[in-house]
Amino acid sequence: MKLIYGAALFAFAQILIWFQSNGQFLWPWFRKNPLLLSFMGGTFISYILIVGTRLIAEHYGGLIWPGRFIGFSIGIILFSYLTWQFMDEGINTKTLISIILSVILISVQIFWK
Repeated sequence: MKLIYGAALFAFAQILIWFQSNGQFLWPWFRKNPLLLSFMGGTFISYILIVGTRLIAEHYGGLIWPGRFIGFSIGIILFSYLTWQFMDEGINTKTLISIILSVILISVQIFWK
């Protein structure tokens, strides 16, 4: 369960990071208030990532590399989806291959014992 909770926290944080970083292209308030936005979201997002890292490290007996790869891959997948959904940027061959590699990377970390 720690792996699932940790991955879910990583996913939630990645979604928040996407909106925090790219909201400037969607909403004028985000563009006008980057410092305030960073203060409002940065501490909360960091806390989520710290807890997610701890949970995944505990699942893997203290190893932190698996969490790094899982978090990175979740970020790639969610970034691709959110950019397509909100920015209408299509998924080209290079992006599709990166998504597939991210899924493989997550699979290696979860299933390779």
